[in-house]
Amino acid sequence: MKYGKTIFTASLIAILISSGLTAGIAETPAPEQTDNRNIFSTISETAKKIGNLFSSPANLKTSGSPFLVTRGTASYYADQFQGRRTANGETFNMHELTAAHRSLPFGTWVKVTNMNNGKDVIVRINDRGPYVKGRIIDLSIGAAKELGIVHSGIVKVRLEAFRPES
Repeated sequence: MKYGKTIFTASLIAILISSGLTAGIAETPAPEQTDNRNIFSTISETAKKIGNLFSSPANLKTSGSPFLVTRGTASYYADQFQGRRTANGETFNMHELTAAHRSLPFGTWVKVTNMNNGKDVIVRINDRGPYVKGRIIDLSIGAAKELGIVHSGIVKVRLEAFRPES
């Protein structure tokens, strides 16, 4: 399943292109124009938009109220775990918006809010932890960057957990 998302995205792009549904391709300048855009950059831009649509947790519907709201200390983990297996069997990518929690079900979407600066991020639970007393969630470095906690390492947060969509 390592390349599943990439294959899905590429297939979707091919379908959209063949259907003529990709925005901007018709506006691609002719080669003699001074604009350096070409069909490949337009396809690349469209692919990014499609990828963001399907992979961004901000675009997921978190219907209803969270089933868990709590506060505590968050930390993050990165380099030493990069490429290793998470508790749910995925390969850890420190740049994705994921997190480890001791008991929340895998696939649960959690809105994490930094209590110091008000920044928030939505992460998906794919691992177990943290294993340090007093901490309630371990974030990937990607999520830590969104919250602005990379330099401090730990921060007081509010968690709002939503049931995974089926």
